[in-house]
Amino acid sequence: MTVTRREAFASLVLTLTAAHANTQGQTPQAGGPRGPLFRHDLPNVALDGWEVTMSHVNYEPGRVGQPHQHRGFLFAYVLEGEVVAQVLGEGVSDEIKTYKAGEVFYEPMGSTHQVSKNASTIAPAKLLVINFLKKA
Repeated sequence: MTVTRREAFASLVLTLTAAHANTQGQTPQAGGPRGPLFRHDLPNVALDGWEVTMSHVNYEPGRVGQPHQHRGFLFAYVLEGEVVAQVLGEGVSDEIKTYKAGEVFYEPMGSTHQVSKNASTIAPAKLLVINFLKKA
């Protein structure tokens, strides 16, 4: 089955809308959100031979991750708490930023997630990560 970039992104938007509504204790409304939660150009890839994975990343209070890279490109949606991140790579700002529940950040292909940590030493944080990557 071939998935176009438009179909993949539409699925992503629906997933994030439902996740956002769930974190706010709401039911997603017909017609979708009033405005975009996040907007970013996608890389020019065909997506044939690619797959998408979705996973939760839990940040215990005070957790600090090591710099790392992913094989594809991804979107990270903060489900709860606050996460501090810095992504280094083409097409992204290299600033260190704190993302709160309901916010999204993007990691392009070939980028390095240089800073990844829970902003709190007493409260947990959780991400929903949607990663598009070539099948292994």
